[in-house]
Amino acid sequence: MDDHQFQYVEGQARPGFPALLAQFQTHSDGAAAQATAELDLPYGPHPRQRFDFFPAPAAAQGVMLYLHAGYWQSRDKSPFRFLAPAFQARGFHVALANYPLCPDVTLDELVKAVAPSVAAVAAHARQRSGADLPLVVAGHSAGAHLASVLGLAQGDLPRHDPAKVDGVWAISGIYDLAPLVGTTLNQKLRLDAETARRQSPLLTATAAPVPAVWLVGGAETPAFLAQNADMHQRWQGQGGSAGAWSACVQAPDADHFTVLQDWAALRGPLADTFERWWAQVQDQAR
Repeated sequence: MDDHQFQYVEGQARPGFPALLAQFQTHSDGAAAQATAELDLPYGPHPRQRFDFFPAPAAAQGVMLYLHAGYWQSRDKSPFRFLAPAFQARGFHVALANYPLCPDVTLDELVKAVAPSVAAVAAHARQRSGADLPLVVAGHSAGAHLASVLGLAQGDLPRHDPAKVDGVWAISGIYDLAPLVGTTLNQKLRLDAETARRQSPLLTATAAPVPAVWLVGGAETPAFLAQNADMHQRWQGQGGSAGAWSACVQAPDADHFTVLQDWAALRGPLADTFERWWAQVQDQAR
């Protein structure tokens, strides 16, 4: 796994990605056309501090905030709106958030900018439901990294803080950023060794305060599989720190983007993991 450029860039690519992402966009356009969908609500002053909100069709059991992929430097929420209906049907208000991108901001600034999305989404859901509901943060790739950072921040918050997160579901994330420093990704990320360490939850996590699931596609590169397993171990308390409930899951044969289809479908063992995780989240929220 010494060839970081292959492990994190070329080796993750698949020739079918353009067609798959076009399919995602088509289904996402359908989701955005829901009569109840609310798009591009502000959670801060930056033009990319915006979130979409898809309410549950009946009484909601929780709120899910989703953060998109793009290596902190590309993409937005619009091709991933297709995920919302699957979780709305399970009783969730679903929000998808954009955030400022590198190199317009540094990664430190990006992480700080996405943090207010939690309280904004929670407040909007409270207006919809008239009650505080458990709130979880899910994320994919760069979004998984951000979800884990938001989850770890909960240890410093009061129990009923408006920015409280009750659980994390992280998909195909990068939690140790040091391998990216020597790749082409760093042309926009502009990481040095200290910034990479500071923004690596795998290296900086102490007590993990909320339940989490770490999901990765079985056909992703060994580096992604290792990052997923290592973060799971860290979250459980490896190294002597107090840990939280955690599950490590591979979606067989899935790659970096088809794994999202597995996640939305939630069949078989993945459905069982979701139910066990959600039970832990509800206990956390009480």
